[in-house]
Amino acid sequence: MLGPVTISRPLLKGSRLARTSTLLRLLSSAPPSSPDSPTTTHFGSKTVPTTEKEKMVGHVFSSVASKYDIMNDVMSLGIHRLWKHHFINKLDPGMRRNSKQPLEFIDVAGGSGDIAFGILDYANEIHQDRVSKMDIVDINADMLKEGEKRAYELGRYYQDPRVRFMVQNGEKLEKIESNSKDIYTVSFGIRNFTNIQAGLNTAYRVLKPGGLFYCLEFSKIDNQLMDWGYQQWAKVLPVMGSVIADDFDSYQYLVESIERFPDQETFKSMIEKAGFKSVGYENLTSGVCAIHWGVKV
Repeated sequence: MLGPVTISRPLLKGSRLARTSTLLRLLSSAPPSSPDSPTTTHFGSKTVPTTEKEKMVGHVFSSVASKYDIMNDVMSLGIHRLWKHHFINKLDPGMRRNSKQPLEFIDVAGGSGDIAFGILDYANEIHQDRVSKMDIVDINADMLKEGEKRAYELGRYYQDPRVRFMVQNGEKLEKIESNSKDIYTVSFGIRNFTNIQAGLNTAYRVLKPGGLFYCLEFSKIDNQLMDWGYQQWAKVLPVMGSVIADDFDSYQYLVESIERFPDQETFKSMIEKAGFKSVGYENLTSGVCAIHWGVKV
């Protein structure tokens, strides 16, 4: 979907130089290996040791954490807010009035809290559900801090006994019991997993029978004209990141991570491979992003 970024980097200085040096040090310490080797994976357009990707992705999101909303607005021209609104409405989350058992939500790679808080707001406003619980998990502690800050500023969900912020690797979720969650959501996060299939397998493990998997992620555009326009915008994005957030390299990685993510049908097959049934997807904005879902039976 996105072409290779060929814009020359502007002169590095200050904190950007430190961030870039860290990434280069991680890459230079990597042992040479074949791109097809199971010991390697992709970090944007680069091939890196599997053991290093988690650190490198963590560095990117620590770098962008304080400007996460700005980052999403820049990357999607603000449309991500409409996508997320539709995502939550389509999910229609909340305990139904004839049920006595609160729902157990988990939002993975959700450190900023926007999806998790949106789900809880929707459950309250539409279903008068004020008792269901939410685990907000993210591998990056800096992102979780931003989520807690957002909760405090909202005046709700901060130090709420129904809401837990947890540092967890989405591929493993070691502290989440099997068959314990009713709804699993992940929004613009699963493409950063080192092993996406492992993350899907774990989603299946933690969900109860009948539980729902819902994923919102950038995908492949099915309109040639829009695809061309998006490719041109993608070339500009790292420069915008440099101007707005003083961070060229993190934005370049994020653009490249979208390019490397599987297309809709391939990702659907991966969800099915994890064991989910009734798997499907809906393209948004001609496939710029897509909602994927599945049911554990």
